[in-house]
Amino acid sequence: MHNRKYMLAVLLMMALLLSACGSSAAPAAEPAEELGGSAEEVVYEKLADEPYEAVEYTLFPAPEGGYVGDVMPFVTEDGTLEIYYLYDTDTNGQGYHPIYKYSTTDLCGYKDHGMVLNYGQMSDPDPALGTGSVMQDQEGLYHLFYTGHNDNGNNGKGKECVMHATSTDRENWVKDKDVLFFAPEGYSKDDFRDPEVFWVEKDQCYWLLMAARENTLGGVVIKYTSTDLRNWEFIGPIFAPMAQYMLECPDLFCIGDTWYLTYSWDCVTYYAMSDSMGGPFVPPKDNILDGKGLTDGSGFIFYAAKTAELDGRLYLCAWHGRAGLSSDSGVYQWAGSVMNHQLVQREDKTLGVKAPETFADYFTIDKLVFAAPLTDGVEVNGNSISLSAEEGTYALADMGTRPATMTLECDVTLDEEGCAGFAFGGSDKDETFTALCLDAKWNLLHYEGYEIEEIDRYDPGAITKFNFSRADVHHVKLVCENEIVVLYIDDTKALTSRITHSVNGYHIGVFANGCNATFSNISIKIPG
Repeated sequence: MHNRKYMLAVLLMMALLLSACGSSAAPAAEPAEELGGSAEEVVYEKLADEPYEAVEYTLFPAPEGGYVGDVMPFVTEDGTLEIYYLYDTDTNGQGYHPIYKYSTTDLCGYKDHGMVLNYGQMSDPDPALGTGSVMQDQEGLYHLFYTGHNDNGNNGKGKECVMHATSTDRENWVKDKDVLFFAPEGYSKDDFRDPEVFWVEKDQCYWLLMAARENTLGGVVIKYTSTDLRNWEFIGPIFAPMAQYMLECPDLFCIGDTWYLTYSWDCVTYYAMSDSMGGPFVPPKDNILDGKGLTDGSGFIFYAAKTAELDGRLYLCAWHGRAGLSSDSGVYQWAGSVMNHQLVQREDKTLGVKAPETFADYFTIDKLVFAAPLTDGVEVNGNSISLSAEEGTYALADMGTRPATMTLECDVTLDEEGCAGFAFGGSDKDETFTALCLDAKWNLLHYEGYEIEEIDRYDPGAITKFNFSRADVHHVKLVCENEIVVLYIDDTKALTSRITHSVNGYHIGVFANGCNATFSNISIKIPG
């Protein structure tokens, strides 16, 4: 990186005095020659480190000693979102993935209910549990449909099957002794999972959607129907894109007159659209809402998403994977933390995501915004920062120690093929800054732990596609809780990352790499 010498202490004092008088930003650094030096001796002063203390995970929880795997959201009659999930650990034994539960009323704090359904014995069909769904029948009884998995193959019937438990209070669940069914003829006996069950009023029956695999079609979503939730009739595929090995964790929902089917594979959650509940479903050209690896299978950024409607808002509930073998690599392992995005239907009926609106009731205190230039080409004006960097160089402004949990909103403009974004680092213990990129050259959002000067040396890795040409100004929001940093842009896309280079006292800043960029109307909020 550029060598960072220190500016005369008087500049920092000026910034602090201005902020105390109501200014929301530090002034741009003046040439050193005006303080007795020559223009060639311009040096810059980073902002002083502030105390830092990690916070409890209240937005993106994970269980103590474990991780959140595939989720099964259910909304109660009293307006509580219950997130059932597969509990994963680093030390899974012969039996694994019991179902645990969180509950929340606002996505800003969660109650941990612990385990609600355990796995079976090796002699049972379910020594491992797989994803399913929770629903309430017409008589008020609660049902949990789930995948039973046994690597022994259940005496030739197949490794996976549909199983069932019931409850009157959603805390105490009683398993059925009998398997509901295995894969139908012509489908893989070992890849048959993730039952999603719901009542269909117009058909006066229940639908059950399954992730299955057929040799010719590949991964498909198949449909069953039932009137009693015990006897199921196989109908056939409702979606067969012939594109993935499996279409895990299918979910079906409607916004207005358009139906959407979500499904997951390649470490990614996808979606397809239809004018009819029964299809045909067609994936839009860009059908990914959060990040993925540049090559399939390189990390679980946002996976196994299913929907839940709470207080009139529709959420896409999933998980963000835990860090891979190296931190800040953009590669994430299976299972991690709860991650919920609020869904948006765009004008063309494609989907977008944004930060849950309920976060506004959690982040209520404005934090003073001020900044100090760390390079040439930086102009600070109130709560706006303009940056200009020639090709092969970058401009960087420091906004001080990043709070452990915060939101940052701003409007961003950048050159047609520019790359700018947010920088993390620059504390007393490590002066380097890594780059969370808004990359108009590649039409991507990305973060891989690259230092700013490394951006041009390596291709993007952990990415979200985003078309910067659709607007001149882009509204960006960061939601941060400890190392988890979620970037939202234009109510369209998200990129979820774990950035360890943003915690433990590291600073946050903005940069432009070989281009012009402006970050205006910057607002930072912390919890009340």
